[in-house]
Amino acid sequence: MTKKAYDIAVIGAGPGGYVASIIAAQKGMSVVNIEEKVTLGGTCLNVGCIPSKSLLHASEQYENNVCKSRNSDWGIDVKKIDLNIEKMMNKKTEIIGELTSGIDFLFKKNKISRLIGKAKIKKDNQIEISLAKKIETLSAKKIIIATGSKPSVIKNIEIDENRILSSTGALELKKVPKKMVIVGAGVIGLEMGTIWRRLGSEVEIIEFQSGILNGMDLEITDKFKKILEKQGLKFRLNTSVINARVTGKSVDLELKKNDEKKTEVLKCNKVLVATGRIPNTESLGLKEIGVKLDKNGFISVSEKFETSKKDIYAIGDVINGPMLAHKAEEDARALIEMINGESGHIDYNLVPNIIYTSPEVASIGLNEEQIQKSEIDYNKGIFPFMANSRAKAIGHTDGFVKILSDKKTDRILGAHIIGHEAGTIIHELCFAMGFGASSEDVSRICHGHPTVNEAIKEAALATYSNPIHS
Repeated sequence: MTKKAYDIAVIGAGPGGYVASIIAAQKGMSVVNIEEKVTLGGTCLNVGCIPSKSLLHASEQYENNVCKSRNSDWGIDVKKIDLNIEKMMNKKTEIIGELTSGIDFLFKKNKISRLIGKAKIKKDNQIEISLAKKIETLSAKKIIIATGSKPSVIKNIEIDENRILSSTGALELKKVPKKMVIVGAGVIGLEMGTIWRRLGSEVEIIEFQSGILNGMDLEITDKFKKILEKQGLKFRLNTSVINARVTGKSVDLELKKNDEKKTEVLKCNKVLVATGRIPNTESLGLKEIGVKLDKNGFISVSEKFETSKKDIYAIGDVINGPMLAHKAEEDARALIEMINGESGHIDYNLVPNIIYTSPEVASIGLNEEQIQKSEIDYNKGIFPFMANSRAKAIGHTDGFVKILSDKKTDRILGAHIIGHEAGTIIHELCFAMGFGASSEDVSRICHGHPTVNEAIKEAALATYSNPIHS
């Protein structure tokens, strides 16, 4: 029996779902949010972006103090450092709790109804929710699917969150493993590998492809791999994992080089499977009501985020595009604006991608290989942080800024950065590209001195002229 009718029903309370709920409520719509988990914020806040960044920060502080050479040059001698993993994890959990409580407050402030349970979409825009002790049904004029994604699995490797881990398990370890093997050299694998290497684990990363960070600019990834290797991470590229066997306190991984028939066994204490994520659309009843999925399991949507069923929409990780929290948030804003009769839009070419290691890696727009494939004549400007006075002063000289511009118009096509706070300074170029700026436009903006952002000015200069300090 239908309990109540709403203007908007949002399934999922991750970055896409909770943002869609809040914006819709702010625009005067009646909103219900249905989330399976007790806490709000989705994967990103609870077991993804936020806890990983908390541990990246903590592990960097630990390593900077443990490695005496890092500080002795600055006249700082640290005699003794203790690592308390339990306290580190508790701090991470505290941060998550504060942020999830903040979203809960915003739901109450904006009078958003909230149901904790599994949702299944029925015909005529009805939603059946399996609650703790009963089943409830409601209706909505518009339904938004924002259920996010989950870790992908590998055949013959069973994740038990004890010896063989997903990213969720890797964020909850009670002690530092002697040796950790990570399957996958994407963002998750590199960030997790960095955390546990800093804390004392021997980390080896297995990757099926010939390079790391598949799809990113090759000049960036080649340089980044060398930096990570110098830090202590080990890589085996062009390698497949055949199976994994838990034997007592260790795991035996059977590996095979892609161009060879023979296999070998690699022993370790923990295995982290970080081979990407897949859309979380099971149990929603999509096939029964005729919502079309593509061959990879993503929900097919129009330019207005509408599925093959009228008044049912999808955003975030369940549709094609970058599987990033901030992309999901922008999807949410654009969709609600469209539903409200406004001109909502999002340009996926202007969604930044960031890896929060040290140094950080950040990119926006097209990479050099994509430009070459499109046969666009282009200019390239590179400026190393080694020549940047602020980077020199704080001891963060690894990396460079790379800007690619159209040779005919000088309009910036893409930008890629390896360096200290790359994830922050890339937004100068996001803004520039959003307004169609040329590299000369960027180079003529006065940059404060000394700042790492001056490297952007110099790289922009290098696309059409000569940098000053290189």
